[in-house]
Amino acid sequence: MERILAISDIHGDLEKFERLLELVQYDKNLDQLLLLGDYVDRGPHSRAVLDKVIQLKSEGAIALIGNHEMMMMDAFDGNPMHLKRWLYNGGIKTLQNYGYTIEKDDAEYWYTTTEMPEPIKLNDDIRPHIEILKDFQYYYETDTHIFVHAGVHPEIPIESTEPYTLVWIREEFHNGYNGDKTIVFGHTPTNYLHESNDVYFGDNRIIGIDGGCAYGGRLNCLDVLNSKVYYVD
Repeated sequence: MERILAISDIHGDLEKFERLLELVQYDKNLDQLLLLGDYVDRGPHSRAVLDKVIQLKSEGAIALIGNHEMMMMDAFDGNPMHLKRWLYNGGIKTLQNYGYTIEKDDAEYWYTTTEMPEPIKLNDDIRPHIEILKDFQYYYETDTHIFVHAGVHPEIPIESTEPYTLVWIREEFHNGYNGDKTIVFGHTPTNYLHESNDVYFGDNRIIGIDGGCAYGGRLNCLDVLNSKVYYVD
């Protein structure tokens, strides 16, 4: 492969995603594309982004699970707390993409209320995507790099780490990692890491690429082997 290209945290912004792929001139025959999760929620076109990700994966891209995909899958397990957590973390717009009607379509309401939502069932639109997501990996490892949504536990081998940690960990990883391999991750907007939406190159071999697309920031793409950054606003 000529390049290893990493993108994370698209969050339903199909327009930025397609513009970024065009900007980097992604070629499935020459480049290895790695998508690090959080394809859904908050943005307007989560379903279409997932369709695009699934297409790219079928053509050779590697697609990982993010915490928002984990919430999406868990929301249908009958536990009202799992559904509630998804609703206040951006899941309302995603559900609407799949034809669901949410009576209280206000994330802030579900964050503050003690009320529990009524369970929801898989409809014919969302079921295929949920089934496909179950086959996505939680990390991808090369001789020199580990690609993961949120990070790794500093003291636990990645192959022994709970999936929940790989998609949710933050400061313990940011401040405690000192492994030999470089970790490329999303999940935490880089603005929190160095007060900029640009890619974060940490001193301890960690590289954060979430440019805050979900909050009006950038969608970044890192050319990993050349340390070159592309982005769209």
